[in-house]
Amino acid sequence: MASLYFIYGTMSSSKSMRLLAVNHNYIENGMKTLLLTSALDNRDGVGIVSSRAGLTSEATAIDETDNLFALFSSIDDSVDAILVDESQFLTRTQVLELSKIVDNYNIPVMCYGLKTDFQGVLFKGSEALLEIADKLEEVKTLCRFCDKKAIMNMRVDENGRKLLEGETVQIGGNESYLPVCRKHFFGPPNGSVSGGSNAESK
Repeated sequence: MASLYFIYGTMSSSKSMRLLAVNHNYIENGMKTLLLTSALDNRDGVGIVSSRAGLTSEATAIDETDNLFALFSSIDDSVDAILVDESQFLTRTQVLELSKIVDNYNIPVMCYGLKTDFQGVLFKGSEALLEIADKLEEVKTLCRFCDKKAIMNMRVDENGRKLLEGETVQIGGNESYLPVCRKHFFGPPNGSVSGGSNAESK
């Protein structure tokens, strides 16, 4: 039976690269995939899934108004799997629509995304996926400042100073976010946090 997957991790944990590798494997085996990504992510152009390793693929850009069950039902060609990048930006309704695709069409849906925002709060899409996904998988990476597992996303300014306030959605990469452990996420808010390495003691 097909399943709804939530594959989550911090920034810089290679989530998109894993998605693109899975997509490549499906295609290499003669199967067809439907790639979806948030229209909010325009770092490499809207409707593009890209990894820091340089891999890219075109995808269907979606926003919070799209009915994903209707979108899937309108596709003429058969689809063997749906892969969703930036799934934290899904609405709860869209997560339910994806689960309906899994249950009604027996099509696996794999959602890749962040769990929490820069304030440590669950994204709405991630919250819904944690609640109803059949299978959860954490993509692990190390804290930027020690050898603990990174579980949080720290937003920093151009000088490497930790930011505590701002809009929840701010698209950015290595220049804006750092993967960190809980200790360093909740550490002293003042001062620069840039220039760290996995060398500080736990």
